[in-house]
Amino acid sequence: MHITSERRLDDGVLEREFTLGEIPGILWTPASASASQPVPLILLGLPPLGLRAMYPRLVERARRAAADGFAAVTVELPGGGDRPRLAVLEQGRADLRRAMQAGEPVGAEIVDALVLPLVELAVPEARATLDAVLALPEIGGPVGYSGGVISIGVRLAVVEPRIVAAGLFAGSLVPRAIVEEARQVSIPLHVLLQWDDEGNDRQASLELFDAFGSKEKTLHANMGGHTGVPRFAGEDAAGFFARHLNARHLR
Repeated sequence: MHITSERRLDDGVLEREFTLGEIPGILWTPASASASQPVPLILLGLPPLGLRAMYPRLVERARRAAADGFAAVTVELPGGGDRPRLAVLEQGRADLRRAMQAGEPVGAEIVDALVLPLVELAVPEARATLDAVLALPEIGGPVGYSGGVISIGVRLAVVEPRIVAAGLFAGSLVPRAIVEEARQVSIPLHVLLQWDDEGNDRQASLELFDAFGSKEKTLHANMGGHTGVPRFAGEDAAGFFARHLNARHLR
């Protein structure tokens, strides 16, 4: 993990840009974090539109996490942002755009070709990021996962034992294989669904929520489209992480 820049935000949060191999990322830590008082960590779901494009939203979420006493980290998705384009992902995106522009149903073949390679590439990188960040003396876990591509979140919830709670943004471009994996998820879940999301099949999102095997899972559905998430939804998600990460942290 190589730190490429470092600055202190006006609320005292330390923002560090880094590279992990060739993967760019950003780490935010609250002023209270220290080797004697290490803090829990939230992995902000890998940004589908790129780190730079999504920075304003990411830093807002990271600052809220810091206010609650948590560090936050995110890295660029494979093939995203300034990273080299990957032919398999570019083809999947092109097929999706073609189907949507033609008003055709987005079939399972298109969803699988777009999402499954991304999951296979992104999840090991996310786990390597946790290895690197949790090796820092001021960050001690446990870990929460928040937002991003829901299929990546599902896979991480199944394979990564350091993640003890997840807040997910509902989406319908989910391969059937990922829906089956969802039955193995057992950690507490907080799922946000925009009821009138123009790019989301509501019924498919509800079926995925139903498939989750977690004993504690909550669906927060709000009226409005994809960009109409109410501000209080962020407060609800923050409360979810405060309950679960602090409870584990203080044991």
